[in-house]
Amino acid sequence: MKSAAIIPARYGSTRFPGKVLADLDGKPIIRWVYEKAKASSADYVFVATDDEKVFKAVESFGGKAVMTSKDHPSGTDRIREAVTKKCPDADIIINVQGDEPLLPTSVIDSLITKMKSDPSLEMATVAVPSSRKEIASNPNIVKAVVDKDGFALYFSRAPVPFLREGGSDMPLYRHWGIYAYRRKTLEKFVSLPESDLEKCEKLEQLRALENGIRIFVVVADCESIGVDTPEDLETVKKFLKLKGKI
Repeated sequence: MKSAAIIPARYGSTRFPGKVLADLDGKPIIRWVYEKAKASSADYVFVATDDEKVFKAVESFGGKAVMTSKDHPSGTDRIREAVTKKCPDADIIINVQGDEPLLPTSVIDSLITKMKSDPSLEMATVAVPSSRKEIASNPNIVKAVVDKDGFALYFSRAPVPFLREGGSDMPLYRHWGIYAYRRKTLEKFVSLPESDLEKCEKLEQLRALENGIRIFVVVADCESIGVDTPEDLETVKKFLKLKGKI
């Protein structure tokens, strides 16, 4: 059972154009992500892009990239094209975000291991327990609600579950936007129209839940720092500098 880690990487970004090529400690962000994915147990690793600059940058450091259509509505559609072109025998597909330079390789491996150990799983993702104080009021941090068997009940930008006065508090789960798909599930997902909840919250994974695709949530004990803005990049630089001094 072969696996593929695909990194969708657009050059255009509303909040931070060209962020995947932004320099981080002497390397573009996309190289950091590629090297973390390459160190995993995935049989294939490709960057899927619609931009020649990104394609050439990946090839320049010895990575593998595939050009995809500029017309894809989402990174998932881009991944599906890349898999069709380059990994026709891969049954497990990992969607690795191209703006997660500090992504631990162990997180990718945990998804691959889980999908291999349980063939019944259609889809999986990752979440990290967090405090309500830390993430509840931030709509840019997606929260995951998980059932007793480890499957996602819902994802939201709102502080769910809501703590009512007199209620018993519980940890909130910070969703980490890395996914594992069974190949047939990926094909099904991209064939589905954008769902109502997806349109409302602007969260693609809600399309899966609305259409009966169960998402298993792997709970991780480590975190990363995604780069959505130039300010995020500065935060990552400070983190690496501090880490180097410890």
